[in-house]
Amino acid sequence: MSSKFWIIAKRDYLAVVKSKGFIISTLLIPVFWSIILIVPGLLATYFFEETDVKIAILDKTNKEIGKRIVEEDPKTFFLESSTESQLNNKILNGELEAYVVIDENSIINNYVNVYTKGGSGIGYISKIEKVIGKNFRKQLLAENGLDTNLIKRIEADFKVETKKVTQEGIQKDYSTFYSFFGYFAGIILFMLIFLYGGIVMRGVVEEKANRIVEILLSSTKPFDIMFGKVIGLGSVGLTQLFIWIVLLAIISLFAGQIISMFISPSTSGMQMASNFQQSAPNMANIEIPPIPAEFVIFFVLYFLLGYFMIASIYAGLGAAVDQEQDVQTIIAPINLLFLLPVFFISMMVGNPNGTASTLLSLFPPFTPILMVARMSSGSVPTWQLLLSLFLMVLTILIVVKISAKIYRVGILIYGKKPTFKEIFRWLRQA
Repeated sequence: MSSKFWIIAKRDYLAVVKSKGFIISTLLIPVFWSIILIVPGLLATYFFEETDVKIAILDKTNKEIGKRIVEEDPKTFFLESSTESQLNNKILNGELEAYVVIDENSIINNYVNVYTKGGSGIGYISKIEKVIGKNFRKQLLAENGLDTNLIKRIEADFKVETKKVTQEGIQKDYSTFYSFFGYFAGIILFMLIFLYGGIVMRGVVEEKANRIVEILLSSTKPFDIMFGKVIGLGSVGLTQLFIWIVLLAIISLFAGQIISMFISPSTSGMQMASNFQQSAPNMANIEIPPIPAEFVIFFVLYFLLGYFMIASIYAGLGAAVDQEQDVQTIIAPINLLFLLPVFFISMMVGNPNGTASTLLSLFPPFTPILMVARMSSGSVPTWQLLLSLFLMVLTILIVVKISAKIYRVGILIYGKKPTFKEIFRWLRQA
């Protein structure tokens, strides 16, 4: 490999890193994801109430069920003593939004009818199901001789808290967080690999279309051109990934304080802050567990290996065509193969050490995405991690050799859209 390989890699790296597009995307993408994660919760807290429909309760049971419902949620429910006909008239006249009739059959059959004029949405239905359904169950249990305290225990939410056994002792387990994190990490890795692989492909096609590659070929070997471009743009991805990891670490350290800035009385108003404290836990105390250094290291390794695999394929096939749209037909089956692991991420997160999860994560085209998901959701044996890296390196060497042959032949062929049959012929000839 000649020194000109490094010159090409440096040229492609600096051309992208110094561009405004790189700087803007590097800074804005973390902001974009932060907005997606934080803003919906803030909007739901401040601007969207669970229901603003006032619902009248017509209780025909003489068991004070309606009274208990109103006591539990007086903001939504209130008692009515009017007849059903009178309530219907109130709805038609706009004096009432909705009412519920409770009788003996309702309790026995566990249902109620809600009468409205329509147009009130469906948000209040979940409130009816929760509050009225809960009181119906209490009534049935009480009628069958269960003690009030026992009913409360039955109605209480069942909670599960996992603990992690380590050499240092019992520690808090963050399995749920890491499972979600693994899912999103796999998706992000998939996007990054294809993003930078696509940049390589477009660069190869553009240089071929503009005849720039002919100038390069006069003094540089085809393999050096192809691999220099792959290394240069891969370094761009690594640089951007490093910046994002640093930003993620900062956000993880100060997440609670950042969120509390949005909910302080001085910025949101005393009423909003009061409502928030009543409806949600103190978000300033949000605990985000540390991301293990081992995970970060392997995430970067799998990104690089996955990128080299995709970028090498794209560079070889990109050299075979004159226009970017022509290469889409050729790479469609390859894209489908590398897209498949995305559909298996949920299985990895749910059962990271199952037989299917293990075998699929060791298949090189699937390894980067699925192994990242497995690592975050469970403990992957060291031998499997090392085996996956070995298989990926071996696959990359084979892919690079094949792609270099395609690149060497295809880069000088113009005005012809090759078929897979022709590409295989190039490989035999090369």
